Amino acid sequence: MQPKRYIVWSKNEIDLKDPWQRKWYIKQILTYGRAEDISQLNWKEVRLLLFELDLPEDVRMLWESYFNAKK
Repeated sequence: MQPKRYIVWSKNEIDLKDPWQRKWYIKQILTYGRAEDISQLNWKEVRLLLFELDLPEDVRMLWESYFNAKK
């Protein structure tokens, strides 16, 4: 797939079947994506991967708060 430039500017294509690239792309979306990009994510997958993504602290805290509020 070809990522949007405001999310990923270092690659022209991403293989979402590759687990490493998929995790990296989810991290990019959670960090730089817009609401329409974030809404396309699989929420179960994001919640499972959240602690593996090495997000910036403020972004991580935002998503942890979001998932904690959903419990």
